[in-house]
Amino acid sequence: MKERLEALKQEALQELSGVGSQQELNDLRVKYLGKKGPLTEVLRGMGALSAEERPVIGQVANDVRAAIEAVIEEKQAAYTKQETENRLRAEMIDVTLPGRPSQQGAVHPLSKVIQEIEDIFIGMGYTVAEGPEVEQDYYNFEALNLPKDHPARDMQDSFYITEEILMRTQTSPVQVRTMEKRKGEVPIKIICPGKVYRRDDDDATHSHMFQQIEGLVIDRTVRMSDLKGTLLQFVQEMYGPTTKIRMRPSFFPFTEPSVEVDVSCAMCGGEGCRTCKQTGWLEILGAGMVHPRVLEMGGYDPKEYTGFAFGMGVERIAMLKYGIEDIRHFYTNDLRFLKQFLHV
Repeated sequence: MKERLEALKQEALQELSGVGSQQELNDLRVKYLGKKGPLTEVLRGMGALSAEERPVIGQVANDVRAAIEAVIEEKQAAYTKQETENRLRAEMIDVTLPGRPSQQGAVHPLSKVIQEIEDIFIGMGYTVAEGPEVEQDYYNFEALNLPKDHPARDMQDSFYITEEILMRTQTSPVQVRTMEKRKGEVPIKIICPGKVYRRDDDDATHSHMFQQIEGLVIDRTVRMSDLKGTLLQFVQEMYGPTTKIRMRPSFFPFTEPSVEVDVSCAMCGGEGCRTCKQTGWLEILGAGMVHPRVLEMGGYDPKEYTGFAFGMGVERIAMLKYGIEDIRHFYTNDLRFLKQFLHV
């Protein structure tokens, strides 16, 4: 049996010397050291040996196992080292290469202007109110003193879903819903930002969808001078402390009296230039005292309460603030345009 063990050792070492892969090494480990291997079979036959032979043969068997395991472990260590080296070589980073700059995002200019407008009016005690973009005809027109077949509706011809449901043409319906919700309580001081939709042909100054912010104040003894002071405070915070405003008589069905509000041109300081068409003024919004009929339909007695309202297009405000000549730049997702506002 001793000779058999020695022959087994030489056979195993001979095969292990020619191993070419880790898989072959694993196969030989199972072949010689596994439960069904020849070394295990020899050890199982030791019961037939005499008491004097067993320790001798047992020692020889342990030496054979140790010799085979030593070679296997050595080759396994070599394969592990080689595998690690290959992986490190494959994953190697050349630290001398310049780094790849990450793309830096920024707040969209329209979102930035909306946030700035909201901050200005919140600082004056206003709260932000929102409402649905798919609106009822009643809230979008009738409750704002624009009954069916009123000619002023033609200026806001919109996208109708049914005869009574449409995409809102202004954020004024939020004002009506707020008045209904408050049920005659005062004061009301809100601004209403959001998207609005009108059937306009898209060009440099018009879009079928745009952002609008409207404001509403209702209380006792609210006056036109309060409206003027509010708007003057707004434009001076938005465009600078030297900005002036001009109010021109106008017509809106939901306000009386109504005004168009201009600001002094920031490009020329009011002297006249191409931007303001040599007038020194730029129109930015419409405003006026809330019409008594609108107050009544909102649940307020016009003999006891008064109020003012205003509305502005965010794109218009942003175009004047940043000197942008075409409203379509806001919606084309051109990175060359958007990257200009990374640090603004």
